[in-house]
Amino acid sequence: MVTFLSYDRNVISPQMVLPEASLEDSYNNKNIGFGFPIFSFGGSMELMAVPKRKTSPHKRGIRNGPKALKPTPVIVRCRGCGRVKLPHFYCCSGDRGNNAEVKMKFGKEYKKQKVAEWTEAYMDYNGLEHILRNMRAYKQNKHPAMNRTLSGFIGQPEEGTEFEVTFFRKLDEEFYKANNFYKDKVKGMMDEANQLNKQMESLIALRIRVDKRSVKGSNLNRHNQQEQSQSSGTREKVKVGEVLEHVKINNDPQSPISTTIKGTLKGSKVEDLSYSKGSLRRAEQQLRVAFIEFYHKLYLLKQYSYMNLLAFSKIMKKYEKISSRKASKLYMEVVDNSVLGNSDELIDLLERVETTFIKNFSKSNRSEGMKSLRPKQRRENHTVTFFSGRNQCDEVFFSGCTVALLVAIALKIELHNLPTKEEGVQYLQSIFPLYSVFLYAVLHLLMYATNIYFWRRYKINYPFIFGFKRGTELEYRDVYLLSTGLAVLASSAFLANLHLDMDPNTQKLKEVTQLVPLALVTLVLLLIFCPLNILYRASRFFFIRCLFRCILAPLYPVTFSDFFLADQLTSQCIRRLIEGRDKMNGYNALTYLSTIIAVVFRTIYELRKESMTWMVFALISSAVATLVNIYWDIVFDWGLLRRHSKNIYLRDKLIVSHKIVYVLAMVLDILLRVAWMQLVLAFNLHSTHRMGITTTVFSLEIIRRGIWNFFRLENEHLNNVGKYRAFRSLPLPFAYSDDQKEQKDE
Repeated sequence: MVTFLSYDRNVISPQMVLPEASLEDSYNNKNIGFGFPIFSFGGSMELMAVPKRKTSPHKRGIRNGPKALKPTPVIVRCRGCGRVKLPHFYCCSGDRGNNAEVKMKFGKEYKKQKVAEWTEAYMDYNGLEHILRNMRAYKQNKHPAMNRTLSGFIGQPEEGTEFEVTFFRKLDEEFYKANNFYKDKVKGMMDEANQLNKQMESLIALRIRVDKRSVKGSNLNRHNQQEQSQSSGTREKVKVGEVLEHVKINNDPQSPISTTIKGTLKGSKVEDLSYSKGSLRRAEQQLRVAFIEFYHKLYLLKQYSYMNLLAFSKIMKKYEKISSRKASKLYMEVVDNSVLGNSDELIDLLERVETTFIKNFSKSNRSEGMKSLRPKQRRENHTVTFFSGRNQCDEVFFSGCTVALLVAIALKIELHNLPTKEEGVQYLQSIFPLYSVFLYAVLHLLMYATNIYFWRRYKINYPFIFGFKRGTELEYRDVYLLSTGLAVLASSAFLANLHLDMDPNTQKLKEVTQLVPLALVTLVLLLIFCPLNILYRASRFFFIRCLFRCILAPLYPVTFSDFFLADQLTSQCIRRLIEGRDKMNGYNALTYLSTIIAVVFRTIYELRKESMTWMVFALISSAVATLVNIYWDIVFDWGLLRRHSKNIYLRDKLIVSHKIVYVLAMVLDILLRVAWMQLVLAFNLHSTHRMGITTTVFSLEIIRRGIWNFFRLENEHLNNVGKYRAFRSLPLPFAYSDDQKEQKDE
């Protein structure tokens, strides 16, 4: 039973409305009162609980007091490094207590976070730490009870202060080096930002002009209103005619026709501006890529500033601990007031780039825009982990399958005694070359996976050198998965071919056996050219594009990835000679010409085995080609055998710390080059042995090329480090007549 106790006795309480009843009757009743319900256990209606007593304004104010806005933020100093920071914000490891991350040495993390091409511009943390170690060792050995109540940078002259003088002298040198480098880079970024801003104004004006032309016959006033509502405030102020008056389009050759025919006829890389949608689309794509690259530059420069500031605070903290002198606070004030310590201008530029990119290239979708701007981190692929194994202790699925298939092939050949029969030898000579191509491809991939592992280990920036899109580069496990997968496919096809040919029960399927190699080739080509987003589509298309440009080398400009792939097959030196006018490319072409001459003489000797004259020519040409190629590999491609270098007969800078590695690489290159000459001397061997020797020599040549690839890329990386070249130089879509006049005047 439910009753209501009303506050006002003159007001009639409302009727109780059941859930299935209509609410209109209750709304029609104008005499509404407020009461507290009293429920009995037999009631069917439940009401929510109400507070036991009213909260006073004083108590409510006390509760909401911390939520009030403060006129100025509370600023405190870090207990670890003495820098100014907000409360409850992480500054350095001094505020973290016994966290596991603090236990990790800062030197390793500092080395890990460095931009590889800017290594020499960073503060030499290890060198300063070495001076502090010597200082501590000196104090422990000479003065175990030294007074530890000194204050200031360096107090009264005393024994052992030469270490402190050396420390601060080197610290100042490192600070000026890092500060000047950062200052120059920020200045360059500001100039590039102004250039991109000018390009963006031209793009917006071109969009307006193209949109006006595309709506002929429609209501232009309405279209202009919609365009202005979608544009920014700067677009409304821009006068299209004035902006596009002195603008031209840069002709970036993207096809054989534009590279050869148009380039030959016009002779200029600048064309008049075209108001077509195709030109607008190309300009948008080029400028979009330029903004992404520029944002990546700003991101790395900001990281450079942060890591150097953290390194200075860490090293000063170590100095205070060893010398017992309070110098960290004073020195860090100098660092914070410098250009290196003030990154507000850079942060503001980052925000402006984000706003411009999101508004103009991602349709004001911030999440999509930031996905394109921010560096992408590759995630661990569990498919790769399962099939190829995460470490040496794991069971490797595809590798085990490959080994099992190879054992089955060997047992099958031995069971039918193919090497001892004349028919079996002829059969192997006809079928083995069909599948040996896949063997060489698998070996190439294995060497490439090994190179990726060591490139990553020694911090060689191979994605930047090859020009991979960030986030699409393959790890060594990915390449290992591809190589073992291809090995399983080829081994399975080879075993199936042997079974169909040798089994008496399958003699009726002789025609089918001839289709097995064709089916294998077709399957591999389908996987390579598959347009679906499976099996590393970005990497597959990058490989196809490079291979296509290698085939049409005279019609395309050559990039590093193109001629690096071409060097595995032939070379593109002549094309690079025409483009860059570098004589060294011409000399490199002569080395390949000597190899071609040697192959020609060897082929003639193959046809005329009885002639000793052609054998002598083949030996002499092969020896000359071998010596020339050895010299070019070691001296020019690897940059070794420098007479006046710090490392005897190597080079000044070495990424691998053990010098014996370079010596062994040179010896292996010589031995494997000489092994190539064995093909000339092995003509009178048995056909089976000759096939085995040929396969072995080809495999050794692939291994030699894998070794060459590592040191060739190391040399290219050191060239980038010497020039602080960490970014690509991308073409911009628009050119200006004023800039061209200034260049001509200069």
